[in-house]
Amino acid sequence: MQPRERRVPRPALLAAPLALLATGTAVGWGVLGASVTGADVDRPSLSATVAPEISTVRSRDPIVSRSERRARPEAQGGTVDPPSPADRLLRPRAVTRAIGAARNTRWTTTELNIWTRPDDLAEQLGVLDAATRVRVTGREFAGRQEIVLDGEARWVTTGYLADEKPAPEPTLGGQCTNGTTVPAGVSANIREIHQAVCANFPEIVTYGTLRSDGEHAQGIAVDIMVSGDRGWEVAEFIRRYYSELGVNYLIHARRIWSVQRSAEGWRSMDDRGSVTANHYDHVHVTTY
Repeated sequence: MQPRERRVPRPALLAAPLALLATGTAVGWGVLGASVTGADVDRPSLSATVAPEISTVRSRDPIVSRSERRARPEAQGGTVDPPSPADRLLRPRAVTRAIGAARNTRWTTTELNIWTRPDDLAEQLGVLDAATRVRVTGREFAGRQEIVLDGEARWVTTGYLADEKPAPEPTLGGQCTNGTTVPAGVSANIREIHQAVCANFPEIVTYGTLRSDGEHAQGIAVDIMVSGDRGWEVAEFIRRYYSELGVNYLIHARRIWSVQRSAEGWRSMDDRGSVTANHYDHVHVTTY
């Protein structure tokens, strides 16, 4: 009896051709690759081409806005300059403490520019009028001192704040209230000078006008009887408004000032031998 022919299961029959097909394909790709790239050049793997790209993205620095990079120069590899002395004064915490501790007040003695800070980077915000009361912090820097205006720290030039309210600056206008007059025969300029001096210096009650000699006889001169510091205040007041008052020249305490030589200021005069002759007890004014 002959043995029966052994049957190969159907899956096995299919596997053999598939294995042969896979082997042939692999060999084919290998030959094709060898013919293009060369046998001694390795073909880069998927992991070698993709992995570095992924790692580069992940290692980038966090995104920083332009404003943040400007605020932090070290983020770009730069350095930060140390704060200036003025910057340290203007740190918010220091300014807040200074404002909170400001208890004393002072008076402005003249018009003062208002600055944002005490150094060359300051911006001018306006002007403070004379005789204005302000709080002071006591802090000074580079010729300016700190004051408090509307709750904010501001800076003004040092040396123009006083403990007492200053007397108002004399100005043209106002009323003469002390009852003094000048004769009708004097010039209009002399009448204007009397009016201005009387309104601003009411304690002065003696004015020498008409007499028989020189410019007094012409009605264009007046002697204002005042001496000392007050005498100089009167003389400077008249000099300040010389144009409006029609002044030609002034004499006081052996000093003379004239329009023609105004650039020289007050000039010395020769000694005439007495207090009155040297004009120590009065201010002499000659007008046009």
